[in-house]
Amino acid sequence: MQTSDTVMMVRPAHFGFNPQTAGSNAFQNPEVAKKATENIHLLALREFDGFVDILKQNGVNVIVVYDTPEPIKPDAIFPNNWITFHEDGTVIFYPMQAENRRWERRRSILGILRDEFDIREEIDLSHYEADNKFLEGTGSMIFDYDNKICYACFSPRTDAEVLADFAKKTGFRIVSFHARDEKGKDIYHTNVMMCIGTNYVVICLESIPEGERERVVKEIIDSGKEIIEISFLQMNQFAGNMLEVHNNKGEKLLIMSDQAYRSLHQTQLMQIGKYARPVFAPLYTIEANGGGSARCMLAAVHLPKKKK
Repeated sequence: MQTSDTVMMVRPAHFGFNPQTAGSNAFQNPEVAKKATENIHLLALREFDGFVDILKQNGVNVIVVYDTPEPIKPDAIFPNNWITFHEDGTVIFYPMQAENRRWERRRSILGILRDEFDIREEIDLSHYEADNKFLEGTGSMIFDYDNKICYACFSPRTDAEVLADFAKKTGFRIVSFHARDEKGKDIYHTNVMMCIGTNYVVICLESIPEGERERVVKEIIDSGKEIIEISFLQMNQFAGNMLEVHNNKGEKLLIMSDQAYRSLHQTQLMQIGKYARPVFAPLYTIEANGGGSARCMLAAVHLPKKKK
């Protein structure tokens, strides 16, 4: 299935602006961090807890893992970058560009998941960090599970060699391309410009160079999904940073931030509404300081559930 009914989230111990990631992440806003009148960490915790409550109220199974106080990990709130959980029971660990993000990888969390899910194999790609080659999970890659396709835009955090190794180990077919913001800078993660649902793809097509755009569009159309196009402005408001899940009633939900939801036009909401119900939460502090939004905070758990 394209969607899962379970997500893992990490409640941070020290959320804040991360200078080690700011060089490649144009979505981080250092001016906001400087002008903060309240403790950024406390504001982020309020947003995190509110987001968890909204997800649970809408029937999503949320596994909350607590970040460890030491070492300090300002981006621990974004677990989707260092781990993915697959329906064949495979867990994959990924190489991270920022040194202080490598500390987020914790195999101990598998013990929590094993109570409910079957984990049959572990693949560790983190050794690529020694060669300065990175692939940051479902930040770097967007999965079309039904068609076994992985979409990825190249950036300092998404390396072609690691991507090829991932494909070899998992059987995904790679559709790679370049994507740049309106200033011509590489977009740091694919998941801020693209989201794949069961029947649709939300994507900022104008970020893809014309020579590659047609190929990406053809791949999407051939996969049988409807294209819902967003603009640069909407992408910058995290309208591409969404995740489709299903709840305990089997209803499809498209999870996003309040900022992303407010950026969408009525026509786009109608397109989405044909396939999923939008669910949104205010994440303004997390977005401005961390440079990531709702999708980045959710590690979708596709592992097979243990039989009771």
